[in-house]
Amino acid sequence: MNLKLLGAALVVLAALVSNPLWAEEASAGDRTATGGAQTLEDIMARQQQLKVDESFRSENLGNPANAAPINDQLGTNGGRSDADIWRGLRYNEADVRTQAQTPAATVLIQDGGMPWYKLREGPLITYGGLALLGMIALLTVFYFIRGRIKIDGGPAGTTIERFKAIERFGHWLLAGSFIALGITGLITLMGRSFLIPVLGPEAYATLAAGSKWLHNNIAWAFMLGLVMTFCMWVVHNIPNKLDWQWIKAGGGIFTKSHPPAKKFNAGQKIIFWTVMLLGFSVSLSGLSLLFPFEMPMFAKTFGIVNSVLGTDLPAVLTPHEEMQYANIWHSIVAFVMMVAIIAHIYIGSVGMEGAFDAMGNGRVDVEWARQHHDLWVAEVEAKQGKGGSS
Repeated sequence: MNLKLLGAALVVLAALVSNPLWAEEASAGDRTATGGAQTLEDIMARQQQLKVDESFRSENLGNPANAAPINDQLGTNGGRSDADIWRGLRYNEADVRTQAQTPAATVLIQDGGMPWYKLREGPLITYGGLALLGMIALLTVFYFIRGRIKIDGGPAGTTIERFKAIERFGHWLLAGSFIALGITGLITLMGRSFLIPVLGPEAYATLAAGSKWLHNNIAWAFMLGLVMTFCMWVVHNIPNKLDWQWIKAGGGIFTKSHPPAKKFNAGQKIIFWTVMLLGFSVSLSGLSLLFPFEMPMFAKTFGIVNSVLGTDLPAVLTPHEEMQYANIWHSIVAFVMMVAIIAHIYIGSVGMEGAFDAMGNGRVDVEWARQHHDLWVAEVEAKQGKGGSS
């Protein structure tokens, strides 16, 4: 993936999850009734992600410069737990010690939950769902306009081996696990909004728990399939000058012409690298979510992006913020992959005559192969020293 494109995507992601630049400024309320303390309007403004001037709290910690640090014990059994200490905690002025030593346990106040929740339940579900439905609708319209891509002159009746058994196993391991991950992921992400009203909370709770368990465990099969297909096919997916000719001709999808191609054409190479790069990214964020607070990724990534692009992304994040970024990024990348894979499934099934056989039984009609991968057929026949008949 282009580094500048990745940087731009991270900039947008950071702006969405952290305090957004597009947030409105909350008007300063009258706090005389509360003695200068925050009001209900202040609380509601933060809930709505409006910018609130916090100086009335951050500069009123009840701890003058010449006073001792705020280090009283917190607790309910004899310890102090007053507003001064909590304000000191929020603005990093309290010298508080905890017995818990895990990174997440040392963060007592973290404000990122509400922006994360609103982004997850709002734009993420809305735009992600629309992207999936939009691709399905687009392919449906395309099918009725273009129709199925036929083998010119009909099939030859003889076949040639396209993929070996191990290649088909790796493909279906990757494809099957991805479909299962997509379904269980959508249930987990969208179920609260769309399934609880239909199934009820009790039934959905069982479905969601099962989906979470399946999602977490099938992820290992996906990563194995990703490694297998990369090792088997990367040599065939290195871009070359033929790819540009294929792209200019539209791959024969919109016309009757079939540009020359080797084992994989430019369209398949685009799918391959999309799956490899995004699959690697979604796997990393998934591992971060599987092992919470143990695999922070975004603070270091933002630091690198800042040094390369001169941006000002937050390079210091709490463990909770790391998890929020990982969750949002995981979902965004998964949606992009699902949109691409829907198009891939269409071409490999109803969209093109003879295409499914390649991964079905590993053999394709010779005429189909010559039309879509003529240079590859020539290579195979040259090695065999004879025509590719079954």
